[in-house]
Amino acid sequence: MKDRNQWRQAVQRIVRSEMSIRGVKYQGLSDRLAEIGIVQSADNLRNKVNKGILGADLLLQILFVLNARALSKETIEAVLGEHD
Repeated sequence: MKDRNQWRQAVQRIVRSEMSIRGVKYQGLSDRLAEIGIVQSADNLRNKVNKGILGADLLLQILFVLNARALSKETIEAVLGEHD
């Protein structure tokens, strides 16, 4: 069974991976979120992602504005497995 910290690390890795694939930095992510009416400073996003603590709504909004790949159970298991 995975603990809370491992789940938070998975959130961190998934968001960072999607940002990296698209060459988006935190300011760019902040700008993209602003385009859909979500106000989050780059520093605030950095802190939330680094801690892996995002509300479900913000996580979905981030994945949406990044045009993220589909998240499957297998993908999540692979990210979680990197901690073992």
